[in-house]
Amino acid sequence: MPPASETSRTYDTVIVGGGHNGLVAAAYLARAGRSVLVLERLARTGGAAVSTRPFAGVDARLSRYSYLVSLLPRKIVRDLGLNFRVRGRTISSYTPVERGGRPTGLLIGGGERRIREAFERLTGGKEEYQAWQRFYGMTGRVAERVFPTLTEPLPTREELRRRIDDETAWRALFEEPIGVAIEENFTDDLVRGVVLTDALIGTFADAHDPSLRQNRCFLYHVIGGGTGAWDVPVGGMGALTDALAAAARAAGAVLATGHEAVRIETDGHTAEVAYRTADGEGAVGARNVLVNASPQELAALTGDPAPEPAEGAQLKVNMLLKRLPRLRDTAVDPREAFSGTFHVAEGYGQLATAHAEAAAGRLPSAPPSEIYCHSLTDPTILGRDLVERGYQTLTLFGLHTPARLFDADHDAVRGQLLKSTVAQLDAHLAEPLVDCLALDADGRPCIEAKTPLDLERDLRLPGGNIFHRDLSWPYAQDGAGRWGVETRHANVLLCGAGAVRGGGVSGVPGHNAAMAVLKGE
Repeated sequence: MPPASETSRTYDTVIVGGGHNGLVAAAYLARAGRSVLVLERLARTGGAAVSTRPFAGVDARLSRYSYLVSLLPRKIVRDLGLNFRVRGRTISSYTPVERGGRPTGLLIGGGERRIREAFERLTGGKEEYQAWQRFYGMTGRVAERVFPTLTEPLPTREELRRRIDDETAWRALFEEPIGVAIEENFTDDLVRGVVLTDALIGTFADAHDPSLRQNRCFLYHVIGGGTGAWDVPVGGMGALTDALAAAARAAGAVLATGHEAVRIETDGHTAEVAYRTADGEGAVGARNVLVNASPQELAALTGDPAPEPAEGAQLKVNMLLKRLPRLRDTAVDPREAFSGTFHVAEGYGQLATAHAEAAAGRLPSAPPSEIYCHSLTDPTILGRDLVERGYQTLTLFGLHTPARLFDADHDAVRGQLLKSTVAQLDAHLAEPLVDCLALDADGRPCIEAKTPLDLERDLRLPGGNIFHRDLSWPYAQDGAGRWGVETRHANVLLCGAGAVRGGGVSGVPGHNAAMAVLKGE
């Protein structure tokens, strides 16, 4: 915590919230010579992009909430001189299934020949692999054109359409429910499900939802880096926010943890931000205020009408294993299967059933989820002793579990969901997962589960929604402003995940809010 004198002066910019987007904005503005104060409610910066040791007495530093990187532009890393690296995964995904009474699956990765053979092994022909190549060739071309626009002023819808210059892709991704394109291009239920999963991460929707929220989710999952690749942050997600905090401090920004902003007063030219700490209350003046929090929190701070409620729909589970479990599909090495994204109960029909059950107010009977092992790609998050003993981490992200399902009896429902989710994984393992779990210093299994309500309590994510609200299209609409961060107050900007082109660990809203300040002067 800085001395009181540091939070009693007037700053060029006060940033409410020290998550990764707020830290990006702080570093850019401070490097441009602006005086910057970041007010962070929690005892440390980082928000959802942090690494922690969740298991007592165990030297495993896990990415507790956010866990993979795709949308972070290399431009931000270069501009800010960040000491941060990512590593690519040689395997994209593995999806197990039982067919004809025998365990099999689809392993995507390891080169074109292996991928082609994997498709032929699963489907018995060449057609699905050829369709896969065509479909992801199309999304790759879209990614190359769209991703660079994320750190530019917002294009109009027609400008982005012209930039993409592919009417088939525009129709598939921007105009019709993604389920239409999936069903037009693929016939195998498992392959269709693998494609659809990218439309459902943190998004409660059916493949044919007329709102197209699933299309927006899919788009953000396939454009990252201009390739759609999802990489592993070396050192865990906390390595990114630690590097951002160091860059902001080095440039002169003041990071005040344990300072909760409670009110923003503004006349459009100058502003005052009131805050409280464990020792009392205070206020600080600013020319501009950037809010690295949800649109709901922004409205509460400014006294504006609240936006529509948001709702999250995911289960996040962190685990530490003594060893990776063996698979029933003996043709696949567990070290490959778990190094990519391991899909569980994510066939196309299974995903539709799970959504329908949850929409009717019931937990999915076969909860879909996806899993990956960070430590296979980056063992630095584990202590040397754990590495030598063969320990591994597992991160599980469950789908179609909206916050409303936990309202009646949160802890009981969470336990029931975790049990049934693990059971779906166990169906594809040659040994129960529980036999592989490590134990903490108190003899308890190293596994923790976070529901949307847990995320709302821990991080103030509205309804536990990891994107703060439905993702937006990456073009201007509904008076979004030049950068997609503007609000009804001229000198108050939204730089959190709820900004246009927000969501995921990208730093894009932070960059764009900083540009709005610097280029608007």
